[in-house]
Amino acid sequence: MPKLTDTQSLILSAASQRPDNLAMPLPKGLHGAAAKKVVTMMIGRGWLEEVDANLRKGEPLWRETGDGHGTTLVVTDAGLLAIGIEPAVVKTMAAIRTHAAQPPAPKPPTPRTGTKQAQIITLLQRPEGATIAEIVVATGWQAHSARGMISGALKKKLGLPVTSEKVDGRGTVHRLNAS
Repeated sequence: MPKLTDTQSLILSAASQRPDNLAMPLPKGLHGAAAKKVVTMMIGRGWLEEVDANLRKGEPLWRETGDGHGTTLVVTDAGLLAIGIEPAVVKTMAAIRTHAAQPPAPKPPTPRTGTKQAQIITLLQRPEGATIAEIVVATGWQAHSARGMISGALKKKLGLPVTSEKVDGRGTVHRLNAS
């Protein structure tokens, strides 16, 4: 292991704990010419690397490039090895942190049994389908409520493939396609 100064160790250790191994922000009190000297030496040894900063993610800037963009500093695999950390371990830990930070996937909604919603689903699953008038008779609802249930709860909320077609002598017939 190479001999590191306290400042170099502090920069590399802190960066190994951050997402994407960002070396920024630098330790408190390290700025100006001293920061430039330390960072330039660490880049020269291959421990740090300048990369384009993703301003949308809020990555801190090391320097501005003059074209409206900036760079930030990241620790390289050589930098991690310099402080005795295997790069694969850091990448695994970063993946675990990223995965743990993501909210769990929402469970898909399921229709409840024994409700008027379930009655409507049963009517729509018949081969002949159902008209709004038939749904109104079965549920005791008004026509606008039945239409709202089909478009809102069944189609949008539950994501069911309900289709509608005009049938001579019956009017608009709604069906729940079994896909």
